[in-house]
Amino acid sequence: MPVYDTREPEGRASFAARLARLRATAGAAEPAYVRAAEAGLAAVRDGGDAAVVELERRWTDPGFRAEDLLIPEQELADAADHLDPRLRDALRRSIDNVRTYQEHIRPEDRPPVRVGDAELGLRWTPVGSVGCLVPGASATLFSTVVMLAVPAEVAGVPLERIAVVHPRPYRREGRPAQDVSEAFKAACGLLGLTRVYRCGGAQAVAALAYGTETIRPVEMIAGPGHPVVQLAKARVAGVCGTDGGFYGPSEVVVVADASADPVRVAADLLAQAEHDPGKCFLVCWDGGVIAAVLAEIQRQLPSLPRADAIRRALAAESCVVRVGDLAAACAVADELATEHLTLAVEDPAAAAARIRHAGEVFLGDATPVAAGDYHAGPSHCLPTGTTARFTSGVSVYTFMKRTGTVAYPGGMSERTIDDVAALADAEGLAAHAASARARR
Repeated sequence: MPVYDTREPEGRASFAARLARLRATAGAAEPAYVRAAEAGLAAVRDGGDAAVVELERRWTDPGFRAEDLLIPEQELADAADHLDPRLRDALRRSIDNVRTYQEHIRPEDRPPVRVGDAELGLRWTPVGSVGCLVPGASATLFSTVVMLAVPAEVAGVPLERIAVVHPRPYRREGRPAQDVSEAFKAACGLLGLTRVYRCGGAQAVAALAYGTETIRPVEMIAGPGHPVVQLAKARVAGVCGTDGGFYGPSEVVVVADASADPVRVAADLLAQAEHDPGKCFLVCWDGGVIAAVLAEIQRQLPSLPRADAIRRALAAESCVVRVGDLAAACAVADELATEHLTLAVEDPAAAAARIRHAGEVFLGDATPVAAGDYHAGPSHCLPTGTTARFTSGVSVYTFMKRTGTVAYPGGMSERTIDDVAALADAEGLAAHAASARARR
């Protein structure tokens, strides 16, 4: 990992360039990504199942057929029954934890408030149907099914109206095509999902938004994925709802002080780097801590199966940011506005109070990001590319709508009528004013 000392002009310039690159991932600066997203959307909008099949053949399985799109419900149930019992139990506990947390934060209707002669209220209602984007062409991220479907279900979306799309693994030269993993099928089976489809990329987004012969359109699309997928999701907003976030390549910022355990900090950085591409940032003001963490990375790295991907991520996508003190570290963390923020410092709660922008905050070096990825409760579908500055991760809120209510139980008062009419007249909307005066 390169080390940029922001106390020096050269280090500040290098960090600024890395920050700009990070923001560009969400800004979709790659023209090829834009073209791929738009081509996939147009093909499926016009061609339906046939276009989805053609794109799946290109990317995953040369023998893909329209009949392969829908995974039979019995196949999902069988996978759940035959899953390794230890993994099945861990998956069930993960589901329970996510459900408990989402139920805890689920918003409730508030009693109306009296404002003048009006009673004003707010209702929360779920969207009618949801499409969940589950990445999987380069890794089997079956945990994402839990992190999307459970918040939607807790919001009140019926299970039969929750669709899941998940692609087969990418084609590998000289290797036979592979199916989606049994763990993914089992996760869907344990959740009781029935609309589960083998497809990914922009074609999956298009199928959920526009509908095809096999895949019914949904009212809301949510989930992470490749920048092409995120671009496609943004472009169908309005055709259907979207989660409003850019949930792209995974990231972590670790702010560490002398109290941090270098073994744990290095392990957390390596865990994000293996996403290929993962983006990792160590922010620290102690040269001894930086040296110890870098040494630990070198010690742990050779034993990891995805070591080559990790090396690429650490060299090209990551850096150490050396700052002057904790205050400067928190300012850098806010600039990075990252998906995951670990505060491996002596008083993590006090440090967290200084932070404004992060998808999810992990307090103390005893709390690995992996716990949030799989087990703790909040969804791991989080904003990337510095977009935590203005958006949030997926939760039960993602799948709910707010609707205001207005009532005049005793009728509108003369003063209210006059106020409404005066404001409408001032805007030149005489019929609006007349509609208020008709209430006299």
